Amino acid sequence: MARENLSVWTSISFWRRSAAWVTGFATILLIWLTFDTMGQISMGTDTDLQKRITRRIPAPTVINYHIDYKMSEKRGHEVPIIGKEEPFFGKQWTPKEAAALLHLGKLTSQAKNCMNCHTLLGNGAYYAPDLTKAWLDPNWKALGYFGKKTKEEGIAEFLQHPEKYASHNRKMPNLGITAEEAKGLVAFLKHMSSIDTNGFPRGFSKTVDQFKAGGTYAH
Repeated sequence: MARENLSVWTSISFWRRSAAWVTGFATILLIWLTFDTMGQISMGTDTDLQKRITRRIPAPTVINYHIDYKMSEKRGHEVPIIGKEEPFFGKQWTPKEAAALLHLGKLTSQAKNCMNCHTLLGNGAYYAPDLTKAWLDPNWKALGYFGKKTKEEGIAEFLQHPEKYASHNRKMPNLGITAEEAKGLVAFLKHMSSIDTNGFPRGFSKTVDQFKAGGTYAH
C-alpha cells in the first residue's frame, strides 16, 4: 500500500518545533528589551551631570543647571539641553537635598491631583496646559515672574496664589499649596523638563523660538 504524502503544513511535529523556536526567540527578545529599557529609564547620578554624561532621566541635582530645549536634526525631534550651573532658589542643592525636594514635589503633585486638569509626561487631562515642559514656558518671563526676581520664585508664587494671577482663560483654583510644597513642585517641574521624552510634546522648541522672535506662544 502506497504511503500517503502529507503536506508539511498539516504536520503536528512541524508546528510543535515552530512554536518552540518562536517562543524561545520571543523570550530572548523580551529579556533583551527589558534590560535595554531598564538602562534607558534608570535615573542618572550627580557625577553624570558633572561629567556631562547624557542620561534620559538626569539626577535630581539637574535643578542646579540651566535647561533648554532645542530641535535635533539628527534625531528629528526636540531634545533637552543641560547647560551651565545656576542657583535654584538661591543655592546649589546637594544630591540628598535635591532628591528630598523632588520627592516632596512629586508627592504634592499627586496629593493635589494635578493630572485632574493637566498632562504630565503624556498622562492626565487636557483641560489645562501640559506641564511636561512647563518650566521652559517663556510666558513666565513675559509675565514678569509675578513680581519675583527669578523664574522659580515666580512659579512658586503663582502656585500658592493662582487666583491673583489669571494667566490663562481657564483659571487655576487655589489648592492651598504651602511655600515648601510650591518649592518642591517647581523642582519637580524643572526636573521633568530635563527628561528626554523623545520630542514630546511635539513642536515645543519651535513655539519657544517663535515667542522669542516676537510671536505668540501657543503651546
